[in-house]
Amino acid sequence: MELHPTAPIIEFDRARQAIIEPHLEPLQGPPVQRVVLCFFLDVLDALVAEGRLEKVYSLISECGKNPVYVLRQHGKETLVAHPGVGAPLAVGFTEELIALGGRYFMACGGAGVLQRDIVVGHPAILTAAVRDEGTSYHYLSPSREANPDPAATAALEAACREKGIDYRLCKTWTTDALYRETAERRARRMEEGCDVVEMEASAFFAVAQFRGVSFGQIVYGGDLVVPEGWDHRGWISRVEARRLLFELAVDAVFRMG
Repeated sequence: MELHPTAPIIEFDRARQAIIEPHLEPLQGPPVQRVVLCFFLDVLDALVAEGRLEKVYSLISECGKNPVYVLRQHGKETLVAHPGVGAPLAVGFTEELIALGGRYFMACGGAGVLQRDIVVGHPAILTAAVRDEGTSYHYLSPSREANPDPAATAALEAACREKGIDYRLCKTWTTDALYRETAERRARRMEEGCDVVEMEASAFFAVAQFRGVSFGQIVYGGDLVVPEGWDHRGWISRVEARRLLFELAVDAVFRMG
């Protein structure tokens, strides 16, 4: 007799077709297959002011219009957008960008730090994500972890090495509940090798695998998440680190495809 799961989140449905699918009006011209998802609104605003980003589309939610830009560099193009915060919105926007033609994705953002030796601003390339969020379970069958595309990870490493940037390869803990990062849960995640914590990576990797696209992610060390006392460490004011991560993500995505 088949056992029925006790929680809806693990009732994985393998159906490829959903009731609502992401159907968007196409962009003018051939589709742009490269996409950079940048969590740093200040960086995007600065790039717009510098004339490096041209708005070509808007993604819509109850938060309002979310601009999609094109960046042209060395004869290549990539779309650039803020993915929103939290796995459900970020994956919804990613779905729509895939529907617009996106095939090679790089995300750049910040992460809470579980290991004290990760200094604020230090780049970390994600190699795996513990699935402590809900969205990924609608795209992949239940498992402990989700993983990025190895080719995308290799592109990020190559971008860092070419610029002489010291980086760390690490596993992340992806959670929906920033105010429920308890000492016990932190200890469990560290036992399985997590160095950082954030809210989207495992869901990004899951939707990418489901849709058959490539996805990589780089973050930088932000606030210190320890039981002895949370330390903000002024992480959102690290302008140079945030700009650097964006440029690394652009470099990496141009190496794809």
